[in-house]
Amino acid sequence: MSDLLIYSIGFTAQILFSGRLLAQWIVSEKRKRVVTPSLFWKLSLLASFLLFVYGYLRDDFAIMLGQSLTYFIYIRNLQLQGEWQKAPKWFQWFLIVCPVIIVIYSYNNGEYDLEQFFSKENISLWLLILGIVSQLIFTLRFVYQWIYSERTKTSQLPVGFWRMSVLGASLILTYAIFRKDPVLFVGHIAGLIIYIRNIFIWKKQFRESD
Repeated sequence: MSDLLIYSIGFTAQILFSGRLLAQWIVSEKRKRVVTPSLFWKLSLLASFLLFVYGYLRDDFAIMLGQSLTYFIYIRNLQLQGEWQKAPKWFQWFLIVCPVIIVIYSYNNGEYDLEQFFSKENISLWLLILGIVSQLIFTLRFVYQWIYSERTKTSQLPVGFWRMSVLGASLILTYAIFRKDPVLFVGHIAGLIIYIRNIFIWKKQFRESD
């Protein structure tokens, strides 16, 4: 597959990720508090699928790992908001089963070997570790958000989510620079600004509620 098509898939995913943040930020600015619209999770789900494909095509285990861990958390948040139930059953099953089928099909047909993800000549071990750690931190923010939402039975993005976002995005930007990956760099440099802005909105909201 051509590099142009691969990067097009990656940039499309990052545009969708940036779009979800832009939508969330605009709504939050209007309401003067941190808000999570359902569009945030819908765009997240679609972008996650595309970025997983991009990571596979780039032989980048760090990217694939991050998207695998968050994909179903996006679905759960749509369930908490009552949006998932509105989708046709066939579409729900497609979104749930399709990523699993792709992985199983590719593995059984020898299209990729797990060993090649960990032993690539163009990525040193320390850089691979940095990529995995940064993706794990960036992913754990959604695990934290999921646990928080399950406890409150509402889909929310607490301040801890945004703090972990700032840390994870900073590490991923470092990884992207050394990896020379324009998709990761462009996507996370834009998001970092919104993450920081949401922290300030939350602080103002917290002070006004006291």
